[in-house]
Amino acid sequence: MTVIQPRRGLALRILRYPLTLLVFGFVLFAVIYGLVAVGAGTIPGLRGSPLQPLAVLAGAALAVWLYKLFQRFVEGREDAEFALAGAGSELGRGLGIGFVLFCAVVLVTCLAGGMRFHGLGEGIGALWPMLAMAIISGLFEELLFRGIAFRQLEALLGSWAALALTSAFFGLAHIANPGASWFAAFAIAVEAGVLLSAAYMLTRRLWLAVGIHAAWNFTQGWVFSVPVSGGRAAKGLLETSFAGPDWLTGGAFGLEASVVALVLATATGLWLLRRTVQSDGLIAPVWQRKLGQNTGESE
Repeated sequence: MTVIQPRRGLALRILRYPLTLLVFGFVLFAVIYGLVAVGAGTIPGLRGSPLQPLAVLAGAALAVWLYKLFQRFVEGREDAEFALAGAGSELGRGLGIGFVLFCAVVLVTCLAGGMRFHGLGEGIGALWPMLAMAIISGLFEELLFRGIAFRQLEALLGSWAALALTSAFFGLAHIANPGASWFAAFAIAVEAGVLLSAAYMLTRRLWLAVGIHAAWNFTQGWVFSVPVSGGRAAKGLLETSFAGPDWLTGGAFGLEASVVALVLATATGLWLLRRTVQSDGLIAPVWQRKLGQNTGESE
């Protein structure tokens, strides 16, 4: 007598479908992002003190732990994106790339006459808020846009479609920022979308992308005292001002909306993307994927 087994785990298969995981994971960690950001910025005694980046760092560590739990108990996989092996070296390289890259943007802008230096700022300026901003934006935005959105779209549609969609989404996420324009959103989509997605695809972990993102934001906001994605310019290490057309300086949005940043950051992203292609790090759409083809997941 043949025993017909019931269809196993239909609800689990629906839960673990990439689009379900994308929506569920993105909303969950966006809420955590908001709670950490609001808490670090509003709790009395934190803002403007060394405790602010420490509080954000604690929130980031909690988010990484929750992400690992999400991977294990919801997705049914071991976390690879925040694997600790090699984390220090990848994060360090990312921090170096982000710092050097933004310094190059400033140098080219200065040589073109678009930026002026007025000397050192007073004291440490807004060091603690800028450090907190860099940590929270670097880790949480990479977790959301690369660790969740890119990875789940890539599992369905392949690397190229995921790159295009998450880059566009990342640019649109900045359109409501102060001083934003459609060109600013386009610049963010291209320069940051390509650069940060390529950093993730190359390593299949988030540490390199987190480092680049955090160092880029910290360098522009505190070292050079320029607006970060349209935010109000903080008092940082150096006193600077813009002098030139918006296409060169980025205007009120900051240097991220300049042609200089668009060219240099995108070129760096394309270089990382080329290395990814050479190392066979791309994933095909699910309907083209053959048994045994690289899926980008850790064994």
